[in-house]
Amino acid sequence: MSARSRPITALVLFAAAFVSITLLTSASRARAQDAPQAVDAIGDRGDIRNLPAPLKNRIVALNGRPTTFAPMRVFAEADTPSQLFGYYLIDTLNFQKNVFTAITPLNSGMAPTAANCANHELPTIGSVRLALEPKPGLPTDPDDPEAFIDIFTDISGLFVINNESGWYEGWMIHDLVVPDVRPPRSDGHAAFGRMTQADADAIAALGNHHDTPGHRFTIDGNSPRPPSANDHFPDSQSNLVPIQLSMGAYNCIQQSDCHSYWEFNEYTNWVFPLYEQRFTGGMGSTFSQGKVAFLTSVVPGSGPNGTGPTGPGPTGGNDPVAYGDSPNNPRDPDRGKTSELTDEACPQPPDEEHAEKRLRFIPSALANEILLDVYVRVKSFEPSQPSIVERLLDAYAAEVAKVDENGDGVLSFEEADVEGTSDGQSNERLYLGATKFNRFAVTRELNDGLLAPRFSPSQRAWVLSGNFVHVSPAVAASIPRDGDDR
Repeated sequence: MSARSRPITALVLFAAAFVSITLLTSASRARAQDAPQAVDAIGDRGDIRNLPAPLKNRIVALNGRPTTFAPMRVFAEADTPSQLFGYYLIDTLNFQKNVFTAITPLNSGMAPTAANCANHELPTIGSVRLALEPKPGLPTDPDDPEAFIDIFTDISGLFVINNESGWYEGWMIHDLVVPDVRPPRSDGHAAFGRMTQADADAIAALGNHHDTPGHRFTIDGNSPRPPSANDHFPDSQSNLVPIQLSMGAYNCIQQSDCHSYWEFNEYTNWVFPLYEQRFTGGMGSTFSQGKVAFLTSVVPGSGPNGTGPTGPGPTGGNDPVAYGDSPNNPRDPDRGKTSELTDEACPQPPDEEHAEKRLRFIPSALANEILLDVYVRVKSFEPSQPSIVERLLDAYAAEVAKVDENGDGVLSFEEADVEGTSDGQSNERLYLGATKFNRFAVTRELNDGLLAPRFSPSQRAWVLSGNFVHVSPAVAASIPRDGDDR
């Protein structure tokens, strides 16, 4: 070997070594992105360790992606661990593709705004964990309306929304179920949560006779068609009737991951005023009819066909000065639970008079009752009224009136207190249990003034969805308690 060739050989060897080290570093980075080390770490975390395998694997996968924050830690809020009794695995596969989840003729050539394009087109996935707080004196049955339940949502692959006051919103969904038959009330109306024999005979005659007690109700009487990627609005849609309970609004952060915490209890188990659904643009031809946002619930009341102190009207006759959102006393729909002198964080005497009384929502099982009137009780509720829209407006006003003690068309926390009574019955009937919400969806929202999901009940604003998985017996799913037990 010549003296001149040795430096060249050394240079080649050095270059090869550098390339080798670079490749190893790149491979190491790739492996770090897949995060086997993080996988081991988060999989052994106290709130993750005991989870069912599908949920645990999803959380591990979320943590292995590019993230700003790891999937949320679940802190115990009692001396014993929180109990995970259910979860949803959510993705973009099982509903009609839209401008938020795919490139379509309507949005080609524009920067993506929501799902399935972040981090080199990684599919958008997420998980939702439901854990009961086993606090002393509180129920341990998640379907007891007085139970306190923590809900944790982690999502990978949704872009930050940075204009038009946009956000994402999570929704627990209960599909209307055909009720049992019971004798009617003295006024001929079906008993709460039931139907008459005449109702049962009428709906069972539809389609392939699917609508019998215990089955999920379908508007055509055929077998259930959950949302599907093959759907097409408005001619091919699910035949189920959903009740959607908001998990609150959130945005995403750098690396397109989202994390949201929400509390499910008697003060939050309330749904949007159903009369808004006619004006979201998601029911048949309501958009082409110019009905989008035609009526909102900004001034609370029992809807267009409801009543208030001054009579029928778009707000139930309520005075906007008295019932609107006062700048001197802004509405706070969470202002329902009274304080306690024993509260370690913020002790003060309770005052039920200060509870919010201008609520725009109604309890979830009361919403279920309204939809039973509309779709199921075709003989015992307004049998001569064929219009679904008018049936909805009338049913809303009628069912709210049975709980509304002061006749203003607005249900206060006191009127719907789970320990109280209304219409001669316990108010426990007004709330659906957590395990009754069999589906979950995330929507792309705008601040349009409506509380109803955007374009509901269609899927046109959905970005994620999934089904409820019941975990029984529940498993310990928290790490030692933090400093806030509320």
